[in-house]
Amino acid sequence: MTTIEAALGDLTAEKVDAIVNAANSSLLGGGGVDGAIHAAAGPRLLEACRRLRRTEWRDGLPVGEAVATDAFDLPCRWVIHTVGPNAHRGQTDPAQLASCFTRSLDVAAALGATSIAFPAISAGAYGWDAADVARIAVGAVRSHQAPGVELVRFVLFGNRLLDAFRAALD
Repeated sequence: MTTIEAALGDLTAEKVDAIVNAANSSLLGGGGVDGAIHAAAGPRLLEACRRLRRTEWRDGLPVGEAVATDAFDLPCRWVIHTVGPNAHRGQTDPAQLASCFTRSLDVAAALGATSIAFPAISAGAYGWDAADVARIAVGAVRSHQAPGVELVRFVLFGNRLLDAFRAALD
């Protein structure tokens, strides 16, 4: 059985097998969680993402899809990049958001990861309501089978998000 928890913290400091990056479709870095992960991982992460753009994802990573790279200077082994839906652009389908979590879990399981840490995908600059993100994320994780993944931790950067995820977990 998978343990699911929520904690206040810094995603880039998590000592888990994989952390999830709330990336943009270019995979080439950005602000918020994406910028923090790229800064902490060092320049090799950007080069790995550029390699993905030259090979597997020439047109960018689609919303709801996920792909992994090494984590380089981070304390985890892998970074799983996923693109959340942007409510400001009319991307308000809960299934797209749920897919970010389930596809990331699929990638983690395929890598052999036993622990994974997620941010509140789409709850920042992409304009989704924190309570909706928490409800969709927790529901997706609870209903999805990811063989071998024993720990899912939502690592949140503020009390508003932490409260929303704790409520969804209750």
